[in-house]
Amino acid sequence: MKKTLLIVSLFTLFFSCGSASFQGFYNAHKTDLGATSFQVPNFMKALLSSVSVQTKSVIGNLQDLKYIQLEQVSEQRRASVISEMNAVTNSGFTDMFRKNEVAETRIISVKERGNILTDVIIFNSNNLKTTAFYLKGSFDPDKIKVLSEAKNFDAFSQDLLQSYKSNSNMTISPSFNPNN
Repeated sequence: MKKTLLIVSLFTLFFSCGSASFQGFYNAHKTDLGATSFQVPNFMKALLSSVSVQTKSVIGNLQDLKYIQLEQVSEQRRASVISEMNAVTNSGFTDMFRKNEVAETRIISVKERGNILTDVIIFNSNNLKTTAFYLKGSFDPDKIKVLSEAKNFDAFSQDLLQSYKSNSNMTISPSFNPNN
């Protein structure tokens, strides 16, 4: 009986303390009122071909991209969203940059393999909106660090969002090339 209770307790503890993921965060908020979100599946990478040269150099060898923006978020809700993002970045990510202020929270958190960043979360939350990007691929740490500046982060966000919006009406032929 004690052995069964111990196994059930460990099983419950393991799954209740499971690490948060950006996909979980994204899924939880993509249907929120006032949310704008998109993710770029492998076959739609061609949509990113019209982004600026500067943005292309930052995103590097992109395998996955998710974006979500929440507008008109109350202070209480904003605090909850920041707490959720903290749980995500505490699950195997390293904070490359973090700025926590009452008016604004900015986080750039990464996973790395050697000198290459493999996963990047770029999160910005202020009184007007909360924005989060998830990038997976191979990235230059110095180029990602540049995004910690507010003007660069905003320009990056606008470039990607504009590129996605302007190209999302195109007819896209899926690519089934596994090397894409």
